[in-house]
This record gives sequence, structure tokens and C-alpha cells, in this order.
Amino acid sequence: MIDVTRYGALFDLDGVLIDSESTYTRFWEEIDRMYPTGIENYAIAIKGTTLPEIMKHYDNEEVKADILRRIHDFQESMVYEIYPGVERFLDELASRGIPAAIVTSSDSRKMQLLFEQHPGLRKYFAAVIDASQVSRSKPDPEGYLKGASAIGRAPGDCFVFEDSLQGLKAGAASGATVVALSTTYPPEMLKGKAAKIIGGLNELSVNDLLSLKQ
Repeated sequence: MIDVTRYGALFDLDGVLIDSESTYTRFWEEIDRMYPTGIENYAIAIKGTTLPEIMKHYDNEEVKADILRRIHDFQESMVYEIYPGVERFLDELASRGIPAAIVTSSDSRKMQLLFEQHPGLRKYFAAVIDASQVSRSKPDPEGYLKGASAIGRAPGDCFVFEDSLQGLKAGAASGATVVALSTTYPPEMLKGKAAKIIGGLNELSVNDLLSLKQ
């Protein structure tokens, strides 16, 4: 009999728990039109990275200040829509004694806004690791290593749920078993980057998850 309580679940936020990636893509495409970086597919290339890391692409302090103002205004007015099946899956994890954490490149203010819109969501997570708690952005595994520690689990006993290429690399580098969600990239681009590829958490059960460890 498998002791399921030895395991932990670590979730990225955007594109995994909430349906926001397409909205962010449009936002950053507009920013790149205003302040071109020369980086190909900029809005896609920066997915999974923290805002301080993104700001390194800009030298002008006035430009940085304008972008920060725009992103904060944008997030203040966002509607954070939870994907179908998320709460059902989180409920199942909790009922099986598997602790969960959010590991996100988002800042603490955005997390506050999220939980204000969905106050029932916070109870599912023993910890939230946001951008203020890490010094190295994904694809560095720091966030996931801290997430595992925060829920009292070994990284190798954790499952990481990610949609971005940066996040998938971070999850793999942490030693966790990675599940990729094809909400941002098509499944063919995710092949070889995760133990399992799904369209969303509505397709997954805890038994499906545990089978990846067998």
C-alpha cells in the first residue's frame, strides 16, 4: 500500500490554476510594441519569469516605472478565473492527506487580489511562495525547492504542475515529478519535458498522479 501522505503538490498559478495566460500575452505584446526589446515572441519568451527579471530587459528608468504602473493597474482590474476542475482536484488532494503549495512568479499583491476574489481557494494551500520569496527566477528551481520545504516534503516526493517552459525546467531541476498543462503551449511542444501532459486539472485524479510514481 502506497503511503500517499509522503507526497506533496506544487502548483504554478497562471495557466495552471487560473485562466490568465492569454490575457497576459496580450498585455506584454502591447508593452513590447510600446517599448520594443528585440526579443522574438517576447510575450511568450518571458512566461514563468518574475517581474524583476523581466525589468532587466529595460535600461530606461522612466520606461520601467511606466511598465510597472501599467502591470499593477492591469492586475488590480483583472478577473481571476479559476479553471474548471481545479477545486475538485484540490479537494481530492486534501482528502488524501497530500499538502499543496502555490509557487508563482507573481507578486504578493496579486496573490492578495486573487484570494480576495476567491476566498475559498486559500484553504487548499499550506504555503504560497511568490516572487518576493525567491532571489532566482524560474528556470532556477529555488521556488520549487522552497515550496517543497514549506510543506514538509522532499522535492523528489513532490509533483509540480506547470504550463511554461521556464517553469517546466524549474520543476525538473528541483527533482520533482513534473506534470505539464497544455494551456499555453500545444502538447507537441511539451513532449519530453514532463512525466505527463494534460489539458487541465479537470482531466486528472489523484490516482492518475500517483501512478507516475509507480
